[in-house]
Amino acid sequence: MASVEIAAEHERILREIESTDTNCIGPTLRSVYDGQEHGLFMLKLDGRIRNHDRDIEKMCNHHFQGFVDSITELLKVRGEAQKLKSQVTETNQRLQDDGKGLLICMDELRLCRLQQRNIATSIDKFTHCLPVLEMYNKLQEQMTQKRYYPALRTLEQLEQTCLPRAGQYRFCSIMSDNIPRLRTLIRDTAMSQLKDFLESIRKHSDKIGETAMKQAQVQRSLDSAVSLQQRAAVGRRLRKEAGLGAGTDIDGQGSSPMSEQDSGVLDVEDEEDEDEVPGAQELVDFSPVYRCLHIYTVLGSREQFENYYRNQRRKQARLVLQPHSNMHESLAGYRRYFNQIVGFFVVEDHILHTTQGLVNRAYVEELWELALSKTIAALRTHSSYCTDPDLVLDLKNLIVLLADTLQGYGFPVSQLFDMMFEMREQYGEILLKKWNLTFRQVLDQDNFSPIPVATEEEYRQFTSQFPFQDPELDKLPFPKKLPFSEFVPQVYSQLKEFIYACLKYYEDLHLSSTEIDDVIRKSTNLLLTRTLSNCLQYAMKKKNVGLAELVQVIINTTQLEASCVYLEEFISNITNVPPDTANATKLYGTSTFKDARHAAEEEIYTNLNAKIDQFLQLADYDWTAAQGGGAPSDYLSDLIAFLCSTFSVFTHLPGSAIEHARLPGKVAQTACMSACKHLSTSLLQLLLETDVRQVSMGALQQFNTDVKECERFARAGPVPGFQGDTLLLAFSDLRQLLDLFTQWDWSSYLADYGRPTCKYLRVNPHTALALLEKISRLMKDTSRKNNMFAQFRKNERDKQKLIDTVVKQLRNLISAHQT
Repeated sequence: MASVEIAAEHERILREIESTDTNCIGPTLRSVYDGQEHGLFMLKLDGRIRNHDRDIEKMCNHHFQGFVDSITELLKVRGEAQKLKSQVTETNQRLQDDGKGLLICMDELRLCRLQQRNIATSIDKFTHCLPVLEMYNKLQEQMTQKRYYPALRTLEQLEQTCLPRAGQYRFCSIMSDNIPRLRTLIRDTAMSQLKDFLESIRKHSDKIGETAMKQAQVQRSLDSAVSLQQRAAVGRRLRKEAGLGAGTDIDGQGSSPMSEQDSGVLDVEDEEDEDEVPGAQELVDFSPVYRCLHIYTVLGSREQFENYYRNQRRKQARLVLQPHSNMHESLAGYRRYFNQIVGFFVVEDHILHTTQGLVNRAYVEELWELALSKTIAALRTHSSYCTDPDLVLDLKNLIVLLADTLQGYGFPVSQLFDMMFEMREQYGEILLKKWNLTFRQVLDQDNFSPIPVATEEEYRQFTSQFPFQDPELDKLPFPKKLPFSEFVPQVYSQLKEFIYACLKYYEDLHLSSTEIDDVIRKSTNLLLTRTLSNCLQYAMKKKNVGLAELVQVIINTTQLEASCVYLEEFISNITNVPPDTANATKLYGTSTFKDARHAAEEEIYTNLNAKIDQFLQLADYDWTAAQGGGAPSDYLSDLIAFLCSTFSVFTHLPGSAIEHARLPGKVAQTACMSACKHLSTSLLQLLLETDVRQVSMGALQQFNTDVKECERFARAGPVPGFQGDTLLLAFSDLRQLLDLFTQWDWSSYLADYGRPTCKYLRVNPHTALALLEKISRLMKDTSRKNNMFAQFRKNERDKQKLIDTVVKQLRNLISAHQT
């Protein structure tokens, strides 16, 4: 009974699997795995699968013949499709042939319609052009009859209505070009009055500005900055109110002209604002500009009038802002220039507040921006010519007065205050130029020798000028010598004087102690890194500076480098700012003196190499000598003697009684190594010169003797501190090349080339090839001269063949490595 129920349950599950979506089959399968008859269900499932496979196979066998028949029919259809394609192509060709005539007729029809459209367009254009011609004829009659107002109306109608409708034609362009001329004839009378007004204010600008600046100067001396700002605000408010009452009320064609009594409101404003306004209206009559403004408004050219007025004022502004070429010569030139600027903007401020729209705030601000840029540019240019620090200070005070005056009229003057900060830089540049001359004089007067000190008083005098401490030197008896020359204490004193000069300028700028400390340190850094550094370079580049002087420069810069700590303390003491303050600027003195010292070292190396080149110019080798190798060449013996004496000077200067006069050991070692390397390179270049076309083995033996003399010098250790045969490495390239030729060890060279263990690792194949070709060239010439001895000629040919073989192998070696 249980087996029947299980079978029925399995049958139900199978039907559910067959009829249920695969996404929902999970619960069904779970019921199978939860039961105890899992194996029996799998057998049942396999049987059901086999039944379905048999059904599928039957269905496929039943429909196979129909599929084959369908393929057969499809093949028949392909043939019919090809026939249909051919018929369609023939039909299309016939259609194209028949349509050619139709296309020709359509083109003729299109041309005909185009002609009709052009005729209609021409009629329309003539319709628009005839009113223009009639209106222009009417305008000419009105101008002839001097009826300017109707002519102006006709001109306006012609310009705004008729000409735009007519389009772009030549006669329309001619008419448009005549319109400005006709308008000019109408407004000549009003324009002449405006020109007189502009000329009047141009003449009185200087006087107006002078009055305004004097009043601002008195105001500044009586009131504080806060009260001055309040008074300026009240004055601007009163001027604005007065301007609204006195301005022209022009908003259309029907306005009436302003009378002389209307402009008299300005006098009332003068009485109310007497303490603030500098009396511009007392020097200039503004009534012509008011009348001219009304006339141009009636004519409909108010905007043109405004543009003309503004353009003319812009031109006058450019003239006012153009400084005199000699303005920088005295303070009076700057004062006259500032008076003109102030007078110009006092007038514009008056026009702004007494007219409605003739000038606006944007226009005045534009002019002010122009004036700021021009003024600042002029100050930058002309102040660059100033070489007197007192003139720079007076100019700064004048700029402050200019800023206070214009600030009272509401103009922003922050850029002028920025300019005063730039004046600080200009002042610093003047100081730098002055100290540049001072430093050069100190360097020119210095003897570049240690300072002799005979008494205790002299010693204290120098140590009070320069912070020098040396316990070992203190123990020595008098007389004795300081390691540095007089240049050192004088430069240190001048650095302190420069700092005092900077402080004198910065104290008047109301800066905090931190800001003063910062700007002084930055200025001192400029003095160190630019002025003093250039002066030291100038001293070292002079032609008469010898090696002993360069050594003293190195010692001097070393002492100055050590004094930078005391210079930092000096600045902190006078500014009352601790040296360890956060974000405090550090002095660049250490790096400056290090750079100068390194430059002096490079000059020593360069001078040594130049001396070596002078000796090498005396070299006179017989490159075709048959024998050689006896004694070293005379020029080389002199050169070695010079180097020995020079390096003995480096390690201990003559006339110096103390250890401090020595050149630092590393510098002496570097100089010695540099000289040896330069000597080795120069000798190799001498051997490979293009002028030397032939070289004999005897000449090589003599050259080898000279190189051995150089090696003996290097081995002797002219400068202490080298380890082993380090100095000999400078001649290793030359030594290996000469050994290769004197020993004729080409087999080893060619076999081991490129290996780290090669005996001639430093021999370049190009160098070897060049020298070998010179030897070969000499042997060929010798063989031609001695061709009368057959046996000798045979020996020469054998040797020449050997050389040619080596040359060929060297060239192959070079080609292989280049590839």
